Amino acid sequence: MSTRERTDVIHLRIRLLLTGMLLAFGLLCIHLWRIQVLRSSEFSSSLDRQSIRRVRLPGIRGRIFDRAGRCLADNQPQYCLAIYTEELRQRGRWSRTIDKVDEVVNEMSQILGIPRQVTKDDIAQHVQRRLPLPFLAWRGLDERALARWAENDRRVPGVDVYVEPVRVYPFGASAAHVIGYVGRSNPSASTEDNPYHYYLPEMEGKGGVEKTADGRLRGRAGGRLIRVDASGFKHDETGDLQPNSGQDVRLTLDIEVQGMAEEILGERLGAVVVLDPRNGDVLALASTPRFDVTALQSQKAWQALLADTRRPLMNRAIAGQYPPGSIFKPLVALTALISGRVNSSTVISCTGVHTIGRHEINCWSKRGHGDLSMRKALEQSCNPFFIECGLRSEYRRLYHMADSVGFGRRTGIELEGEATGLLPDDEWKRRERRDAWRPGDTANVSIGQGALLVTPLQMAMFTGALANGGGVYRPRLWHGEVQRGELLQQMAWGAEDLDLVRGGMHDVIHAETGTGKRALVDGVVMAGKTGTAQYGNGLKHAWMILFAPFESPRYAVAMVVENAVSGGITVAPLMRELMQRILIRDGVLLPVPGEPGGMDLELIEGEADAG
Repeated sequence: MSTRERTDVIHLRIRLLLTGMLLAFGLLCIHLWRIQVLRSSEFSSSLDRQSIRRVRLPGIRGRIFDRAGRCLADNQPQYCLAIYTEELRQRGRWSRTIDKVDEVVNEMSQILGIPRQVTKDDIAQHVQRRLPLPFLAWRGLDERALARWAENDRRVPGVDVYVEPVRVYPFGASAAHVIGYVGRSNPSASTEDNPYHYYLPEMEGKGGVEKTADGRLRGRAGGRLIRVDASGFKHDETGDLQPNSGQDVRLTLDIEVQGMAEEILGERLGAVVVLDPRNGDVLALASTPRFDVTALQSQKAWQALLADTRRPLMNRAIAGQYPPGSIFKPLVALTALISGRVNSSTVISCTGVHTIGRHEINCWSKRGHGDLSMRKALEQSCNPFFIECGLRSEYRRLYHMADSVGFGRRTGIELEGEATGLLPDDEWKRRERRDAWRPGDTANVSIGQGALLVTPLQMAMFTGALANGGGVYRPRLWHGEVQRGELLQQMAWGAEDLDLVRGGMHDVIHAETGTGKRALVDGVVMAGKTGTAQYGNGLKHAWMILFAPFESPRYAVAMVVENAVSGGITVAPLMRELMQRILIRDGVLLPVPGEPGGMDLELIEGEADAG
């Protein structure tokens, strides 16, 4: 082939190659035009559907106040350091991104001068599940740590200060059993009308009012729209619906009275309930030992509380079940008087022991009280007298009276965990003990012993009925617009019978020989009843109930102390101190300079079991 022929072939090939390239380029232009122009709206809407992510923002939790408007539970901003992990995204496998974030956390720890709070596993879970959301590497930073970060934040990309609300309790551990506490909740799509792609954790009530009022306290959630690409990188935020605050809750609780009761109990195991007998408002619901709500955020502290044999997490005021001992005797007295088997002039002799068949039940006075009428028997808390009252009345009447007042069932207070107590009868004994009800059982219940169990709240509710003339009010913890409260039962107690019982309770405190004389507060007339309940191997729970002032009662109180000497020795001085503080606070009494809050009383021989 000649040189010219070879040149013509080469030119032909070049022309064919150029023609092919032009055709390919033309086809590419046509295809791009179809995608970018002809079908642009279709692909744009498809992109929006695939890249928009809906993030749920938790509502702002409502606050809790006491009856005087003092804040018991509030929200406070907590400063955190957040890592936007999508900005640290590395090419290739997810493990590279996780390693990068872990390096950043270590660098942050050096800058802050504090140990890291998260593990590599925490980082991995966040990267794999919630990449577009901020990863909180540190929570609760103080001012010093924030200042260090502000000086060095440019050195670390993808990190910013993030603020999240936390629950705070201005009065610390006071009323912790009542107010309760919160924990983290992770709502899911199953609980939402409009499911979200991501759910930021929010606070959820886990105990006390925080739990029972959770539906009111929780705010309405908001939302945020963020645009992410296929790799999870956040490009921008396209919409924002701000969350709303939940409702505030106002309690009937008086935090001052609550604090007084808790301080007086101190380290003793026990409970104090203070009610307003005019409407059932709960003014104090103290239980000791207390616990620090903020400590529950630590798993170690939580486990320590669970392992504590004193059971600090139990609200003894509503969940503690105790034999009442002699504080049950006013109900036995009313039952006997209403039955007509006993009256104000009935005299029963006490020799120091009451014999039923082959069994003997002792009175606290070993020498006996001699001949007693009802009022004196209440003052002296004579066991044989009230055993006789119970036997004469017959147990069916006593059971009916106790049931009508509310023993043996929950009061209905707005808290979870309330115990029912136990009001035994023949049916219960046959079921649980495989035996019939006997006179000895009636005798035991008549002095607040045997299988009978009550809660401090039930005893305070009964005391309120004695104070107001027979009205049994439901204990109310949430403050309502109706001031009169909810009347559950109006007891048909005759005025003369009630006056006789109230007179005996007056003498318990004001008579020289009254078992509750150590509760006396000079200048104030009160009525009360002490009690000592034996359990286990010679151990005792000590009680006292009281209402004051005598003529126009505003306070009905029940106090129990575990593992004590007696109601008269252990509890009466504590009751005196409590009422003195309350009445000074109210302006009924003037503070006495140098007057001690309580009295140090030594055990007096022969009075250890009084009451």
